Amino acid sequence: MTVHLVGAGPGDPGLITARGLELVRRAEVLVYDRLVAEELVAQAPAEALLVPRDAHEQDEINELLVALGQQGYEVVRLKGGDPFVFGRGGEEALALVAAGIDFEVVPGVSSIAAAPAAAGIPVTHRGVSAQVTIVSGHSADGGDLDFEALAATGGTLVVFMGLRRLPAIAEGLIAHGRDGDTPAAVIAAATTPRERVVTAPLGEIAEAAEELESPALVVIGDVVPLRSRLIPMEAHA
Repeated sequence: MTVHLVGAGPGDPGLITARGLELVRRAEVLVYDRLVAEELVAQAPAEALLVPRDAHEQDEINELLVALGQQGYEVVRLKGGDPFVFGRGGEEALALVAAGIDFEVVPGVSSIAAAPAAAGIPVTHRGVSAQVTIVSGHSADGGDLDFEALAATGGTLVVFMGLRRLPAIAEGLIAHGRDGDTPAAVIAAATTPRERVVTAPLGEIAEAAEELESPALVVIGDVVPLRSRLIPMEAHA
């Protein structure tokens, strides 16, 4: 193997997998996302080449991984969460396939369930929610979200990258039939010391979360009130 697409987990550096950490520690080149913990980047060998993802467009990253793989370097592409969950890992893998480069995908702990769990919100719970729907908030502005279908879908709705578009998301769901009193939560900087959680009815959640900063995950559904029973009141913030 020459290129490894590795999930770093939801934020806490301790939540990377053992396999992922092993690869980081022997990488010759580490290409890492902005949200990857500094402690994980520091685990790379002192002589490793460190390449921050933010300095490049996605096409440039694809080309870089191919070029490094063709030269035989041990490359780790370290991504927040899981490479294949809104991480564009599929695009990078397809570029490597097209170039005939050997690669490995090392799954990471995704924020889908990890962020809510750390905040005391199980995304499924017997008698409350038996299904989970995930969407990208980035699609809200472009009209790509089917609010009618999402509003009618039962269970828990988890929105990635939805903080900036939260007013439009809440408005769209309510306009298509979702009750404005539906419990909702926004979890910012999940699993890190900077974690903040705000809960409110769907109709009020955008205003309640105005002071939060990305990265943040939005959870909508009847599982949200379980937080009050699973997290001591004095820990709520």
